[in-house]
Amino acid sequence: MSATISEIAPAKLNLALHVRGKLPDGRHSLETIFAFCTDGDRLRARTSSDLLVRVSGPFGSDIDIIDARGHPKPNLVLRAASFLRKAANTEAGAVFDLEKNLPVAAGVGGGSADAGAALRLLTSLWQIDPALAQAVAPKVGSDVPACLLSIPVRGDAAGDQLTAIALPEVSGTPVLLVNPRLPLATADVFARWDGVDRGPLADWREGRNDLEAPAQALVPQIGEVLSWLSDQSGVTFVRMSGSGATCFALFESEDARDLAAAAVPPEWWRLATFLR
Repeated sequence: MSATISEIAPAKLNLALHVRGKLPDGRHSLETIFAFCTDGDRLRARTSSDLLVRVSGPFGSDIDIIDARGHPKPNLVLRAASFLRKAANTEAGAVFDLEKNLPVAAGVGGGSADAGAALRLLTSLWQIDPALAQAVAPKVGSDVPACLLSIPVRGDAAGDQLTAIALPEVSGTPVLLVNPRLPLATADVFARWDGVDRGPLADWREGRNDLEAPAQALVPQIGEVLSWLSDQSGVTFVRMSGSGATCFALFESEDARDLAAAAVPPEWWRLATFLR
């Protein structure tokens, strides 16, 4: 039996997210700053003759990996593995064990982070050129190229045209993620965007998340979470991530973050972590 290797699939945060319009292919034109946490899902893998994913963890039951006929359903981990296997022209397979610690449809990367972790694992497991993983990542999903890197980057085009950036001011910063435990489909939020271009993204602190308003129209509890986070002692920055419904707050100290984490209403999900 082959050795099992593992990767953290870090939670993704959008420090700012500007929606500028539509691209010729119909996708939305975005400008965003990606940052990543030190915690998230965990993915383990070992070589196999097939491609298979098994799911556990607090949110494992929220992922449907078997269809009504008992056949495996494609998810982003298997989608990433399939694309990479084809690109590498190999018959190798892998069994994945996904520990799902992040809520599903929550604006923190989720499946994209899992797919990025799968690509990183498979380049090692199958001993193939990492450049192949970078080449197939955009085919898996718009956020997957950023999640594959899991370092601060600016995303343009559909968020998948990446430029590495330095964010020394946030690296190591204590951060608290809070979600009202309500899933929010990305397509539904984008469908509610009002189509107004509110200008380019320069500084992430002075930027915005253009999806906050449409997300709150669908899940009003997002406004409650943002307001609650803003009222906590030691907070330096608050915003919704991605298309929601997860919101996050940066703190001036780990102690301040932990005090806030302990006070999060019990019906909400929370993750106390750090930015990478």
